[in-house]
Parts: sequence; structure tokens; C-alpha cells
Amino acid sequence: PEVINGRTHKATVVDLSPWVEYEFRVVASNSVGIGEPSRPSALLRTKAAVPVVAPTNINGGGGSRSELVITWEPVSEELQNGEGFGYIIMFRPLGSTTWTKAVVASVESSKYVYRNESITPLSPFEVKVGVYNNEGEGTLSSISIVYSGEDEPQMAPAGASALSVSAAAVEVSWLPIPWNRHTGRVLGYEVRGW
Repeated sequence: PEVINGRTHKATVVDLSPWVEYEFRVVASNSVGIGEPSRPSALLRTKAAVPVVAPTNINGGGGSRSELVITWEPVSEELQNGEGFGYIIMFRPLGSTTWTKAVVASVESSKYVYRNESITPLSPFEVKVGVYNNEGEGTLSSISIVYSGEDEPQMAPAGASALSVSAAAVEVSWLPIPWNRHTGRVLGYEVRGW
């Protein structure tokens, strides 16, 4: 910190964070050295301000059919800048000009799920997440692309065949289901026998 003239008995401390409790100590110094610090002042909270830090790591995807799942890294308490903190979620289908806006009032939230039967599986959405508190709306994140949930496979595997390889084992094979833009990729198969 800046050294203050010995005849001065007060100072203005700047560049503090909004809505944070601080305590202060004063240390006297002369040509011989630095003395013991004073006892700490009482805790003092700075005034609230509009939040300026946007959430990071905007992501999402997955979820069920007709869902858009949006996730983000929550903003830490010391950067919330005041009471009434929450998140603003903005999203729109890729290529659209109209944003849909939602508000999540929970400080701890890191996920929002939008459900709408008109959402087609694996549709790309432009997503931004911002912040607000009782002082007003703050910064929005940059745009991220998030895909809506996939649908279940609409067709069964074809060409299933079985070949006995030993007294206790059978090898089963089939033709893979092709990737489908609307239902997504197949993550696995289940083989049933009876």
C-alpha cells in the first residue's frame, strides 16, 4: 500500500470489491523501521453494485427428447456484488433472431432445463448466461452452441445372426444402426437371449 505522510490521519482505500466485508489495520513507520500493526477495525461491508463477472464454461446438451439442458460454472460469492443474486439464461435456435429469456434465482444453480415439445432432437441453440442482483443486470457470457437432447433409436438393428463357438458361448453379430441427424448416435446395444 501507499505510504501516507506522518501528519495525515485518514486515507481513502480504493479498488475494493463491492459487497465484501473488510477490516483494516494501520502500521506506523519511520527511518528505523516498521512498528506493530494496530488492532483490526470493525468489519465494514462495501456498497453493492451490479455484477460484472459473467459465468464461465457455458455448456450443456444431453437430457431427454424435447429438452435443452444448459450448464455453467457458478459465480463465486465474492464476485456477486450484492444481495438478490441470480442467473439470466438467453437462448435461441441457431439461425433465429429472437432470444428466449429465463431467470434462475438460486445463487448455487449451475443448470437450467428448458422443455418444449416443439424442440427437435439434436437441434443446435445459441446460448448466453448472465448475472443479476438487486442493483440490476450484469454481464452476459459470450455465445456457446448447445444441442438439445437426443431421441431414442427409431429402428432395430438388422441382420442379427448367431454362431455357436463352444459348448458355453455363442457369438452374436448384427448390422449397426446408421447415425441419424434426428435421433443421434447409438451409444450401445443390448443383446438379449432366451
